[in-house]
Amino acid sequence: MTDSAIKLDRIDQKILDILQRDGRISYQRLAEQINLTPRPCQERVRKLERAGIIRGYSAQISITPEPKGLILQLQVALKTQSGRAAQCAFEAEVARRADVLDCWLVSGPFDYILRLRCNDMTAYHQLSNAWLADESLRIERIVSVPEMQKVK
Repeated sequence: MTDSAIKLDRIDQKILDILQRDGRISYQRLAEQINLTPRPCQERVRKLERAGIIRGYSAQISITPEPKGLILQLQVALKTQSGRAAQCAFEAEVARRADVLDCWLVSGPFDYILRLRCNDMTAYHQLSNAWLADESLRIERIVSVPEMQKVK
């Protein structure tokens, strides 16, 4: 039976409205809200399920699962006298990469600190070698530190 083959009355409409807001409501509470006893209420819900109008129930999850892999903190030093062009090239490179989670321009012995998510150390090794070989980035050195556990 399809949804066009069944005629929905105001009680069916109210049941659907309530179930859209709270799919886990008990038949007892649902019945109270639509002014029926629990048995006829349950029969109406089952009729709507059999007709395919109610196709299922689901949970809305507010957290996203943490992706697999490892996170590395990278300290990146550009070559001395590299100039703003090298900075712009490096910043454009990290901006386009989804695996770079964060990037900060810093002062001191390094120019940038990054957080990078990689599938494994092989993927990181390939990326760091590609960056070091790219002359437009003018990277002198990269120091990596794996994140082990969040403390705070």
